Amino acid sequence: MPELVLEANGQTWTLDPSRSYALGRDPQGDIVFDDARVSWRHATVRFDGRGWAIEDNGSTNGTFVRGRRIHRSDLGPGTAVHLGNATDGPQLTLSGAAAAVTTPQTQPARHHDPAPHRDPAPHHDPAPHHQQPAPYQQPTPHIPQQHGAGVPDSPDSPDSPDSAGHGSGRGGGSAHDLASAPPVYGDRSPTTFHHISLGRVMRIGRALENDLVVSDLQVSRSHAEFHSTPDGRMEIRDLGSHNGTYVNGQPIDKGGSRLLGPTDIVGVGHSTFRIVGDRLEEFVDTGEVSFSARRLTVTVEGGKQILKDVSFGVPEKSLIAVIGPSGSGKSTLLKALTGYRPANEGEVLYDGRNLYKQFAELRQRIGLVPQDDILHKELTVQKALTYAAKLRFPADTTGQERAARIDEVLRELKLDVHRDKKVTSLSGGQRKRVSVALELLTKPSLIFLDEPTSGLDPGMDRDVMQLLRGLADDGRTVLVVTHSVAELALCDKLLVLAPGGSVAYFGPPEEALNFFGYDTWADVFSAFENYRDYDWAGRWKGSQHYQMYAADLDAVAAQSVAMPPMQAMRPPKPQGWTAQFATLVRRYISVIASDKGFLALMVVLPAVLGAVSLPIDWGTGLLPNPVDPRIKLITPNSTATTVLLILAVGACFAGAANSVRELIKERVIYERERATGLSRSAYLMSKVFVLGVITVFQGLLVGVIGFATRKVPDEGVVLGGLTLLELCLPIMALGFTSMMFGLIISALVKTAEKTMPLLVMFAIVQVVFTGCLFALNGAVGVNQFSYLMPSRWAVAAAGATLDFNRISPPEGDTGADPLWEHTAAAWGMDMAAVLALGVLCGFLVARFLRRHEPEVMRK
Repeated sequence: MPELVLEANGQTWTLDPSRSYALGRDPQGDIVFDDARVSWRHATVRFDGRGWAIEDNGSTNGTFVRGRRIHRSDLGPGTAVHLGNATDGPQLTLSGAAAAVTTPQTQPARHHDPAPHRDPAPHHDPAPHHQQPAPYQQPTPHIPQQHGAGVPDSPDSPDSPDSAGHGSGRGGGSAHDLASAPPVYGDRSPTTFHHISLGRVMRIGRALENDLVVSDLQVSRSHAEFHSTPDGRMEIRDLGSHNGTYVNGQPIDKGGSRLLGPTDIVGVGHSTFRIVGDRLEEFVDTGEVSFSARRLTVTVEGGKQILKDVSFGVPEKSLIAVIGPSGSGKSTLLKALTGYRPANEGEVLYDGRNLYKQFAELRQRIGLVPQDDILHKELTVQKALTYAAKLRFPADTTGQERAARIDEVLRELKLDVHRDKKVTSLSGGQRKRVSVALELLTKPSLIFLDEPTSGLDPGMDRDVMQLLRGLADDGRTVLVVTHSVAELALCDKLLVLAPGGSVAYFGPPEEALNFFGYDTWADVFSAFENYRDYDWAGRWKGSQHYQMYAADLDAVAAQSVAMPPMQAMRPPKPQGWTAQFATLVRRYISVIASDKGFLALMVVLPAVLGAVSLPIDWGTGLLPNPVDPRIKLITPNSTATTVLLILAVGACFAGAANSVRELIKERVIYERERATGLSRSAYLMSKVFVLGVITVFQGLLVGVIGFATRKVPDEGVVLGGLTLLELCLPIMALGFTSMMFGLIISALVKTAEKTMPLLVMFAIVQVVFTGCLFALNGAVGVNQFSYLMPSRWAVAAAGATLDFNRISPPEGDTGADPLWEHTAAAWGMDMAAVLALGVLCGFLVARFLRRHEPEVMRK
């Protein structure tokens, strides 16, 4: 077996054919290159039994032989290989002659070793506030003279830096294959091939009886099937899948079909398929994806740009931190990168695929952990993950399948010992792990985290960042927005945003402070504040770091985002409406049942509110006629309206108090679940159903306490002898509609602290417009406005039963109130109006909930 002599940077190695050699930046590799364009584990050189060969390991910037990017290439004497760039990347020269031997493990080749350089900095030479920071002087690493040369104009070209570089993975296939088929996952090599014969049907699904079995819980048991048509074309048919079948990132109709062309790409769960000739190529997204943003710009009303021309690209298995002062656009950037709020200009590339245009499909591959916990703290870890799995996985997944996936995630994050503990009993770091576990259920390839270490002590901060480092090493790309700078060394890349939303730095975290010329991050952030008018973005773009890490992405002009129709952007629902509603109701009941304090308050509050009316003398309102005792005379009874006022206010307060915090306290949970396919109406109806049952029970309790001990008419106007029930129904309806008003408040406010003043204001307004304090009939304007108040109609319905126009007639010359008429028609109209106001409130809540959804999903 011939030996191979490898020469790089003036050093030589003689390679032994009996073993393989790893090339890259990994210090544990065999031949180490300290060049930013070289990936951590870039390539492998080995003898395959016939000759020497080099194989690219899915590097970010590629391996090149004779100027062409390769996945695998034979090597021989005289072969020249470039890593990271076809023209001036680190070069390997190969020969067969014996040469001085250097043990790769002990003397790694360092492509460059920049000498430490400390630049003059503003704080070294204090200047008045109006002066500019001192000019930046670059450190002196090796910088290619023609970096980016030969970049094709088309961003979709297989050899372009976006599809084969910043958005790339493993190169694969012959030149003919690349020319005849579209790039998939940065043009990686197919995971497997399937031959399709004429007239054959190939069914895809999770069940073992399918022709092509996809072991992915995001895929239905019988998901879709390929058909070969008589004219030689291919057709994809959806079989009623839960998470949808996609063609070029857009969902086809449930149960529908689509003819496929030579450039069409079909997505099913984490697998993607394309047809090349008579074979079906399958690409499985195993998590090792690259990610890049190109010239992202976000403009708000008034033309103000809150994010300006942000570009960066990261390879697979990377951990990226985003830091910056307040107002630098970190949250805006996170929304733009996840598709929640697409940028007005620019592109976000998920392994070479446009995230905005293919959001419906790719959103299943993205995990987002907001700053606040995305789970119900009253539940145990096991229950919280179980309900999340029911909502996110297809309806045809079994309980055993979901439980197995939950166990797998808990073991991976070392949470299995905490599975039976309530989330609220866990430490801050453990709760954050549970939030991450919830996102890992669906095996996302790309994970975003917003301030995961906020409020944690330094020890927990380190634990969380080490967790994220482990997630990246296990084959995911992780991006974290953080204010903490203590553990930045664990990250592969660091993005620093300057005030105004522009990039101030992107590159290795260990070089960042030297780039700014300061000793601490506190000094850097102070400089941002003291020199707000300084052109930090211009300084960055004039630096050599920019040429190394972002120039290729900026070489392509910024583009306005052409979004598909919203109907195509909305992701399908993993489960049907009924299944989601049932799951949400069970979860909500579990949350309420775990809160013993709320259960006690649910009974005590209406009991107290009803009992408050008991000291008031009700009176009968009926006196015997001295002429004929069989005929009763009705005499005025002013205390009846007072009692009814107290009961109505109690029902209003209890109903609104039940719901006024429900939506605001779950807002973060709703936003995330909505992005994963939760039905807005199912979520809202689950709240209405559970809270409605509770509130109606409370209204019944208030009414029974208030009316049962008092003399009421023997006959009602609608229910005959069931006068007590006829009186309680308006109180119950009032409580329900007040509960719906509480949901409106909860959907509108931005913080839970604002709900209580609005709750008190709502209750006071209802008191004024009951019609019990002063006559409303005949008051122009005021009477018409009172029709918007549920208490006006509920009190009127009870007053119709009690015949208020006779026992407590309105004062003054206003005459009898038509809403108090002692007739079935008046009672029915009053009750219908109360319930109609509740329905109107439900419609408004549904509209207000839209504001808390990803922008690309709003109808």
